[in-house]
Amino acid sequence: MRARACRTPPGGAGRQAARALSSGAGRPGRSSPGTRERTHDVKNALDPAALEAALENVHRAGVPGLFAEVRDGDEVWRGAAGVADVTTGRPVTADMRHRVGSVTKTFTAAAVLQQVEEGRIGLDTPVGRYLPALVPGERGDAITVRMLLNHTSGLAEYLPYAYPSLKPYPALADTGPESLDEHRFTRFDPLELIATGVTAPAFGAPGGTPGVYSNTNYLLLAQLLERVTGTTAERCITENVVERAGLRDTGFPEGPYVDGPHSRLYEMWFGMIDPPRDYSVFDMSWVGPSASLISTVSDLNRFYRLLLAGEVVGPSSLAEMRRTVPVVSQELRTVDYGLGLHPMEGPGQGAFWGHGGTVWGGGTLAMTRADGGRQLAVAVNAQRWNRLGSSGMPEPHPVDGALAALYRVAMYG
Repeated sequence: MRARACRTPPGGAGRQAARALSSGAGRPGRSSPGTRERTHDVKNALDPAALEAALENVHRAGVPGLFAEVRDGDEVWRGAAGVADVTTGRPVTADMRHRVGSVTKTFTAAAVLQQVEEGRIGLDTPVGRYLPALVPGERGDAITVRMLLNHTSGLAEYLPYAYPSLKPYPALADTGPESLDEHRFTRFDPLELIATGVTAPAFGAPGGTPGVYSNTNYLLLAQLLERVTGTTAERCITENVVERAGLRDTGFPEGPYVDGPHSRLYEMWFGMIDPPRDYSVFDMSWVGPSASLISTVSDLNRFYRLLLAGEVVGPSSLAEMRRTVPVVSQELRTVDYGLGLHPMEGPGQGAFWGHGGTVWGGGTLAMTRADGGRQLAVAVNAQRWNRLGSSGMPEPHPVDGALAALYRVAMYG
């Protein structure tokens, strides 16, 4: 499966893996059992009992509900534990659709790399040649497309400016969740968000490392896709990545609601929202093609399996995606990051590649072994469960250890 130009006429475990769903808690509820498919035996068979127990332990540790799919070759296990709605007790199921947050970035990066393959975008071309009005002057000449993809542009994150109660970040104790309610139905203009990030004080010089993770980069990439294809980034990504990969339950939202079976999403904001509040209904224009995609755990595993097999982008583009640089994450930890893709490793184990993502109230992690053989995609319906200690930093929570244990069982058995 190889993608070409958009068809629409002119008109957005290891320790690193355990942190990818960082911070979330909730009220426990009922559990729904795991399911298992097998087309034929494989050498490293999955352990459904261990997987079910690990999933249940995350739920018992404080996540209202979660669901996952684990694959090893042709063997597939799906499971769910807990509730999708703490009021009604409606259980979560493994086929639910879910807001996957920054997992979207891999899809957006793949669409950009496809245009690089077609010669419409130069990976090391200054972004100012394409979008001079958005990144003008010397910065437009210095920041390349690659730097947007791997977060080494130095451009600031616009989020604390769009949500005033988050402005004190990274001083978490001085932040508050009020803006989340104020902007639940706000329709943000992506050009205004980009302008905020571009004009804010830079995090560093273009190309410098470590880079700093910034959604401003990926909103610019969405504008770049629109500039070179003549259609919206959402439509380009849908046609060239989602549909060509055969993903049946993946797409961008057209409004604040999630279509199809889904869970409520419970945000705690480090103990400042008590009881947790549901943000499953939310206008996602605040992130657009940077982090607004809706998908299922099965679709995510299919996508990353095809991506790492060189069937979404070509081998040379995939090699570029896997060239990493140090980047400071939004949790203020330095991680290795490629072009919309990053590795996750366990001690003495092989590399897994994928991405994590969070939205208000929800988290997702997708990882695939480098050879495509072993995969995990997991979704949780809570976020930022860690309360802040006297130092103002998040304190450890039992959910963290339970998630890490789930990742170990899923990836290594």
